[in-house]
Amino acid sequence: MTLGQRLRIALAWGLGLGVLLVLCLAVAVDRFGQEERARPARVIVVLGSGVLPNGSPSADLKGRVDHAVDLWRRHLAPALLFTGAKLEGPVSQAESARRYARSLGVPRSACFVDQASRNTAENARDAVRIIRENGWRSAIVTSDPFHLLRARQLFREDGLEVATSPALDVKRNRSWPARAYWTLREVAALLDRPRLLVLGPVPNQRRE
Repeated sequence: MTLGQRLRIALAWGLGLGVLLVLCLAVAVDRFGQEERARPARVIVVLGSGVLPNGSPSADLKGRVDHAVDLWRRHLAPALLFTGAKLEGPVSQAESARRYARSLGVPRSACFVDQASRNTAENARDAVRIIRENGWRSAIVTSDPFHLLRARQLFREDGLEVATSPALDVKRNRSWPARAYWTLREVAALLDRPRLLVLGPVPNQRRE
């Protein structure tokens, strides 16, 4: 066997293993996101998403808020923390979500906002800061299902163990092509920060 043949075989094996890794991680992301893990906590964190030109939440953000408000109505947590900066539209993602939650009957006193974070990593960092400033020790994070594994790992990276609760009724979860596309995007995001893949639970975290 020539050196060129050996290189081609090695390349084929490498590509095959790479594809297998991506598929296994995609299955893990999808399965994790479809499972409900909510437990009683002090606050529900709603990760940001798009805002329409009139300031109302996009369908995906609305779906996240609808789910968070349902958890709140079920008394799983007394407060909601909305995250997301002003990236498009006249108001921030957090403010658009807060206004929508208020229209659903959530009192002003139960609503908190982080209007500085521009991506999931910043959502987690700023949410953890606000949670600690308020003396809270437990949180539920809600978002689209595909988003939740990376979100939990980012919260762990910032020192907070969280429960996750998927907004299953969002459009991107109901459509199989969209579900596959967004899951593969999450795989790419995880592979871009491989440290997230090995982060275990936050040790010695006190529960409220």
